[in-house]
Amino acid sequence: SDSKVVTCAAVWRMPKELESGSHESPDDSSSNTQTLELLCHLDNTAHGNMACVMWEPMGDGKKVITLADNNILLWDLQESSSKAVLSSSTALEGKGQLKFTSGRWSPHHNCTQIATANDTTVRGWDTRSMRQIYCIENAHGQLVRDLDFNPNKQYYLASCGDDCKVKFWDTRNVTEPVKTLEEHSHWVWNVRYNHSHDQLILTGSSDSRVILSNMVSISSEPFGHMVDDDELSDQEDQHPEEK
Repeated sequence: SDSKVVTCAAVWRMPKELESGSHESPDDSSSNTQTLELLCHLDNTAHGNMACVMWEPMGDGKKVITLADNNILLWDLQESSSKAVLSSSTALEGKGQLKFTSGRWSPHHNCTQIATANDTTVRGWDTRSMRQIYCIENAHGQLVRDLDFNPNKQYYLASCGDDCKVKFWDTRNVTEPVKTLEEHSHWVWNVRYNHSHDQLILTGSSDSRVILSNMVSISSEPFGHMVDDDELSDQEDQHPEEK
């Protein structure tokens, strides 16, 4: 727009045929291009460029948080998500041009907490009061790129950044990371927990590698191990001598 790059956010509806629950696999030969239905725009740059959009992890999907420049904006979607109303907001204040790079909505604590990254700092916020609840200054030596909460273990948060490191934090005591991974040789852009087995962490980096790490010691089942139910039943069916 006007020779400037503007990042925006919007809510769209997927075609009914693509909704989860439909088991028909798309047939390449007869693929008709489906169009998405635009339901509403979020903010439309009134607060600055969008860095991140987050659906509420639990609930009815009516709440969305967006990070725009130095603003945290909480939206209520109404009338089949065709309209978004700004219900609350807060701004990051301080010296210099403060901008959020990413954020993550915690699935714990009744979804009342989010974590944000700006520059080298990770902050926690209470979505009810929009107040800061913890701050990890210099969480990384350089820009923090991404965050993810452990889906099964409260208070545990992973971060990654341009210092090539992935760090794991207990948000109740943020003076030191619980653990640090240094497997990548360039910026780490993304970090994600496996939703079922939270000892499995996937990271992607501009060193052209995706690494799957097994972090059993800080998982929700540090003394357990991954065994498929199928494997167990197979073993039970076998004769004792074959075991």
